[in-house]
Amino acid sequence: MIKYLSIINHRTLITLFLSLLVPSFAYNFEIIYNIDLTLISIAIIFPLVFAIRGAFKRREKALEFLSLHRGAIKTISYFFMNSTKLTDESKNEINKILDDLSNSFLNHLSQSSHNTDEIDNKTQLIYQFIEKNNEEISGGVKQKIFRFIRDVHVSQENLIAIHTHRTPISLKAYCLIFIYLFPVIYTPTIINKIGLENPMGLTYFVIILSEFILISLYNIQDQMEYPFDKDGLDDIKLDYFKVNRSIK
Repeated sequence: MIKYLSIINHRTLITLFLSLLVPSFAYNFEIIYNIDLTLISIAIIFPLVFAIRGAFKRREKALEFLSLHRGAIKTISYFFMNSTKLTDESKNEINKILDDLSNSFLNHLSQSSHNTDEIDNKTQLIYQFIEKNNEEISGGVKQKIFRFIRDVHVSQENLIAIHTHRTPISLKAYCLIFIYLFPVIYTPTIINKIGLENPMGLTYFVIILSEFILISLYNIQDQMEYPFDKDGLDDIKLDYFKVNRSIK
């Protein structure tokens, strides 16, 4: 149950405060009018849904490239392990290089740092190993390995792009500002529709519920757009994509 409360944060408290303050102010000063809320709703809901869809696509792309990354590294490992000319020492060396690359890269994704020097250097070690053992690896096998190294690079670059770049800040700021302003515009119309003769509690309920739904959707999008930090409900379980995973 506690994990489902992760969508409640300081922004939720701000909207709750506004949902209590604005109706009280409107009732005290009898601020009542009637406007069409369709355009106002579109101004908030459409960009919010657009942002959520974008965050969901980022997560799906991340899953796709994580699978490609692990698959490519495992296949490269199989090529080396199947070589009859490489010594056991050399096989252990390349296995250690590949395992270290996998663990370091997944750890990088879970951190906030954008410095990729360590990842780039560890990826380069695969090529250096091939060059060092050039005579033991045939040309045909080498070409096949290079094709899978390309997959490693493609997946890493795409995942680094997802890790570094988020939903446009201006769009998120627009959504959040309009969510905060929504009760200011929305409340007098709700009072007009419900009527002053009806209980004030009904107005408070409608305003609080509307704001809670909107800010919860915003918080879900905020958590989903960065799927690597293990903070949100739908974050990716990076341990499942380790080369030598052991998931119980």
